[in-house]
Amino acid sequence: MQTRKLGNSDLEITAIGIGAWAMGGSGWAFGWGPQDDADSVAAIRKALDAGVNWIDTAAVYGLGHSEEVVAKALDGLAKKPYVFTKCARVWDENGQIGKRLKADSVRGECEASLRRLKVDVIDLYQMHWPEPDEDIEEGWAAMLKLKEEGKVRWVGVSNFSVSQMKRTQALGPITSLQPPYSLVTPDAEKEILPHALANNIGVIVYSPMKAGLLSGAMTRERALNLAPDDWRRRNPAFQEPQLTRNLALVEVLREIGKRHGRTPGETAIAWTLRHPAVTGAIVGMRNAGQVDGVIGALGFRLSAEEIAEIEAAGVAV
Repeated sequence: MQTRKLGNSDLEITAIGIGAWAMGGSGWAFGWGPQDDADSVAAIRKALDAGVNWIDTAAVYGLGHSEEVVAKALDGLAKKPYVFTKCARVWDENGQIGKRLKADSVRGECEASLRRLKVDVIDLYQMHWPEPDEDIEEGWAAMLKLKEEGKVRWVGVSNFSVSQMKRTQALGPITSLQPPYSLVTPDAEKEILPHALANNIGVIVYSPMKAGLLSGAMTRERALNLAPDDWRRRNPAFQEPQLTRNLALVEVLREIGKRHGRTPGETAIAWTLRHPAVTGAIVGMRNAGQVDGVIGALGFRLSAEEIAEIEAAGVAV
């Protein structure tokens, strides 16, 4: 299986990784509606069997539940994938989510993640959000200390601006950046991806299919009837007038994908992987069946002509 080196690390990762956000289930502010843990475990194991070698989760996904599901999926496996998770979000007994980057919180969150994941070391520990902004340096220093102590192997950031990355880099090198990036949300191309490329910061993009919108399985009816506690109901990309435009773009992806026996989702993922700064894409998969619709992105690459065709369509629709 072809792999790519992630930034300044020794991690050789496959072009796509398993995204475990939706595996956190429902009952929290950014859930994706009901989720069966057995389906999550089946999806993880099927993707690993197909060659994927990393999983990305976060403590806050399902308020700890996603990490527990990942641990369950990896239990008993002889060959385990890299496990990436995140800090900077905490919650209280009522499920209210708070923003924390104080050193003691970062350390406590790391210890809790190690317990839930049932691992001795976290392969990549990421600052989920740069909030509170005034505590970025304190939080990053704490993460560097955890790396020094061997609790985490490498440290990265997520949702950071260039100026925030520069502040962080002043204290110690960043291994990776995790930004949102898709045909629908290409803003990272302006400054963030060029900065990462110039500074040997590996990039693992999230929502390359815009939270399933570009997967080919999302219809107008489904988008307008998402579960009441599915955070996507609040996302403008799933509402008019953007919804019509985005579904038209899916048909362009479908046509190009058909030429190669690939799905619209695999084509959307391949579009993000074409950028030289992007090391890999985090791909959500909620059951074994969904793995079939995305796993082809491991080796699928678009031609220059197809990239131009997609981008022209993106402007036109």
